[in-house]
Amino acid sequence: MRLRVAEVFNSIQGESTFAGRRSAFVRLTGCDLRCAWCDSTYTFTGGEWRSVDSLLEQVAAFGTDLVCVTGGEPLLQKNVHPLMAGLLDLGLTVTLETGGHRDLTTVDPRVHRIVDLKPPGSGEVASNRWENMALLGDLDEVKCVLVGRADYEWACARVAKHALGTRVGAVHFSPAHGSLAADELAAWMIADRVPARLQLQIHKYVWGIDAQGV
Repeated sequence: MRLRVAEVFNSIQGESTFAGRRSAFVRLTGCDLRCAWCDSTYTFTGGEWRSVDSLLEQVAAFGTDLVCVTGGEPLLQKNVHPLMAGLLDLGLTVTLETGGHRDLTTVDPRVHRIVDLKPPGSGEVASNRWENMALLGDLDEVKCVLVGRADYEWACARVAKHALGTRVGAVHFSPAHGSLAADELAAWMIADRVPARLQLQIHKYVWGIDAQGV
C-alpha cells in the first residue's frame, strides 16, 4: 500500500485544540479545491510515493504521542485509511485535517476530524458537503477561515444552524492572513458571544508565514 506524500516532519501543532503540542505531521500530496487563501499550494503536485509501513516506522521514530494527517486533501487517497488505522494501533492520537467536502463516513471513529467549512470568501463555498455536519461529534472540530465580515456572518449562521457549538469538540474562527485583522475578528466574536474560539496559526508566528516542513 502506497501514498503520495509531500512531506513528513516533527514539529509543534499550530492549530485546533491540540495547538502548542509536539506533533508528527504526514502531509499528503493533492487537493481538488483551490481556496483563495490556501497556504499549502506546494502540496497540489509532486511529492514522492511512500509505503504505509515506511510512514508508520518514521512517525513512530519521532517519539510523539500525537500525529496529524493533512494535505492537500488527505481523503483523496484511499490508502490514507490504513495509514490512520496503523497510527491508531500504535497508540497515537490521530488528527485528520480535511477540507470538509469529502465523505467522512469511512473515517475511523477513533480519529479526531478537523473539518473546514468554506465561506464565500474562500471561493469554494459550493464545495461544502453539508451531510458531514450530522456525522460530527465530541472528538471532532470545525474550522472556518474568514476573509471579512461577510464570511464571519456566514460562519455564525452555519454554526447556529447545525448547533456546532454544543455538538462538536470545538469551533474555530481563523482570520485569513493579510485579509482580516485578528483584533477585529476578536471584537466581533466578543460582541456577538459566538460559541467559537479565535484561532491564530502558531507555526506562522514561530517560523514565518512561508515556512514549510514545520
